[in-house]
Amino acid sequence: MRLGVLDVGSNTIHLLVVDAHPGARPQPAHSHKVQLRLAELLDERGAVSPEGVERLVSAIAGAVQAAEDKGCEDVLPFATSAVREAPNADEVLARVKEETGIELPVLSGEDEARLTFLAVRRWFGWSAGKLLVLDIGGGSLEIAFGIDEDPDAAVSLPLGAGRLTSAWLPGDPADPADVRALRRHVRAQIARTVGEFSRFGAPDHVVATSKTFKQLARIAGAAREADGLYVQRELTRKSLEEWVPRLTAMTTTERAALPGVSEGRAAQLLAGALVAEATMDLFGVDELEICPWALREGVILRRLDHLP
Repeated sequence: MRLGVLDVGSNTIHLLVVDAHPGARPQPAHSHKVQLRLAELLDERGAVSPEGVERLVSAIAGAVQAAEDKGCEDVLPFATSAVREAPNADEVLARVKEETGIELPVLSGEDEARLTFLAVRRWFGWSAGKLLVLDIGGGSLEIAFGIDEDPDAAVSLPLGAGRLTSAWLPGDPADPADVRALRRHVRAQIARTVGEFSRFGAPDHVVATSKTFKQLARIAGAAREADGLYVQRELTRKSLEEWVPRLTAMTTTERAALPGVSEGRAAQLLAGALVAEATMDLFGVDELEICPWALREGVILRRLDHLP
C-alpha cells in the first residue's frame, strides 16, 4: 500500500510518501517539505501566533494535496513539541481540522522517543545490542535506551535547536556570554536525566538521528547524503568540541556555506551543537553513528505492525 506520513514538526512540515507492506522495508516514493520553523512563530507565552496558524494551515493543506496527487491510500499525520506545548494547541488543531479535514494527533515527547527508538532498532537489528538513541529536533531533545523494540527508558527535554536559538541566541554571530549561559542551561537539564539511564548499564551502540546530528556529522567529515543510505556516518565528541567555538564565531551566512548545512537550519546549528556535545559528554559517549531512519519511519513501522 502507499502511505503518507505527515510530520508537523518544529522546523519543517514534511510529507513522506512510501510504498510499504508488513515485513518489508518501506520504500520512499516522494518527499514534500515546507520549511515553516514553527518554533520561531510563537508569541511570548509560547502560543502559535496568528501568522503561524495561517502558515501552518496552508502548509498542511498543501501536503494533503500532495498526498492525494501521489495516490496515498492513507495519511498518518502527527504533530510534535511546538504544537504540543502551545497554550492555544486546541484552537490550532480545531482550525487545522476545519480547513484541511486533517485530524492531527499530537505525540507526547515520550512517544516521539519510543517511535524513533523503534525505527533505529529496525534499522540496526538485534545484533546492535543495547541501544542509546539521541534525537535533536527543533523543539525538543529525545533520549531512549533499551535492548528490545520498546525502550526501557525514554525522555523528552525542551532542548530543541530552534527553541533554544530563539530564546537564548539573538545575536549573529552569537554573543559568547549568551553561548556560555545556554551551555550551562543545557547541561543542567540533561544532567538531571543521566541517572535514569545509568542504572541500565552501558550501551553497546550509540546512535543519533535528526537533521541536526546529520549536519554536525557532515561538517565534521562524514559522507555526503548523496553517497547513499548505507554508508556509515559517525560523529565524535572530539570533533564537536573543536567545532563549537568555530560555530560560535560564525554568522548564520557563514554556517550556511558549510558542507551539508541548509540555509534554513544554519541559524540553529550552534544551539544544536551545544546540545549534542553536552549529551555526548554527560552520557560518556566518545563516538556515535548516524541512523537514516527516525520518527517518521517509526510511525510507518508501527502502523504496518498493526495491519491485519
